[in-house]
Amino acid sequence: MKKEDNSPYKFNSLSEAHRIMGLPQPKHPLISLINNENHPVEMSGQPNSHILNFYKISYKPKLSGRLKYGQSYYDFDEGGLLFAAPNQIIGHEQDLESSVCSLYTLLIHPDFLLSYPIAKKIKSYGFFSYSANEALHLSEKEKATIIAIFKSIEEELNSRIDDFSQDVIITQIELLLNYSNRFYKRQFITRKVLNSDLLQKLEELLEAYFNDRTPILKGLPTVQYLSDYLNISPSYLSDLLRSLTGQNAQQHIHQKLIEKAKEKLSGTSLSVSEVAYELGFEHSQSFNKLFKAKTKISPLAFRKMFN
Repeated sequence: MKKEDNSPYKFNSLSEAHRIMGLPQPKHPLISLINNENHPVEMSGQPNSHILNFYKISYKPKLSGRLKYGQSYYDFDEGGLLFAAPNQIIGHEQDLESSVCSLYTLLIHPDFLLSYPIAKKIKSYGFFSYSANEALHLSEKEKATIIAIFKSIEEELNSRIDDFSQDVIITQIELLLNYSNRFYKRQFITRKVLNSDLLQKLEELLEAYFNDRTPILKGLPTVQYLSDYLNISPSYLSDLLRSLTGQNAQQHIHQKLIEKAKEKLSGTSLSVSEVAYELGFEHSQSFNKLFKAKTKISPLAFRKMFN
C-alpha cells in the first residue's frame, strides 16, 4: 500500500490558490484581495497544511486566545490580523489559522513589490514570522481602519488597471503595514502585565542557564532555545523585548552574558580562557572580541581593575 503523503501542499501562484478556493481568476496575477464578506469561500476543500510562495495578510472576525490579566485587562475580541511570509507552513496544528474563516485576505506575490523600497522593507516586519497564537488583536476602531484599507485595495483592483494602479496599491500596502506595526506596539503595551511576567521568566531562565554547567554542555543560549522554552516565536520575543528594553533577544542574551563574565572575571581566579569556556564559547578569541565590543575594554584589562 502506498504511504500517504502528509507533506504540506504548495501553492505556486495566486491563480492556483483562487482555483482551489473556487474563486474566479484574480484581476491581477501578482496581487489579490479576497472579500469573504461579500463572496463566502468554502474552506473545506483547501489543504489543511499548505505553503504559499507569496505574502498573506488576513483579517479574522474572531480570534481565540482571549486573555485576562489581573482584574482589569482583556484582549479585544473584535477579531484581528494574521500574517504569513512566503514559504511558511500554514494550517499545521494551528487551529487559529485553519478553523476560523477570514473575512478579508490579501495575497501579495513578492514580484509585485519589486522596484519599490517596500520590497526590502517588508522583510523587516517581524510579525510576518509570528506564530498564529501571536495574532494582532484589534479594537473596534482599529478594525475599521484596517478594513477601510482592504476595501481601498479591493476598489483599486476592481477599477480599470492603468499606469498608476500599482503605485496606488503599493501605497495602501505600506499604510496597512505601518498601521499593523503601530497596533502591535499598542498590543505590547496593553499586555504589560503578561509581558513583565514573561520578561521575569526569561531572566530566570538565563540566570539558571549560566549558573550551572549548561553552557559547557550546550554552548551559548540561542534565541530559538529561549523562545521554545517560553512558547513564543523568536521574532515575537525579539520585538517584545525591544518594546520593553530597547534590545532584541540576541542583544539581551549578550547583556546577560557580559554580566556573568564580569562576575567571573572580578570574583574568581579563573583564567580568561576558562571564563570563556564556562560561558559556552568554543574559542576564547570569540569571547574576547564580544566582551571588548560591549565594554570597550578587554577581559584581561577588566580583571586588572580589581587587582
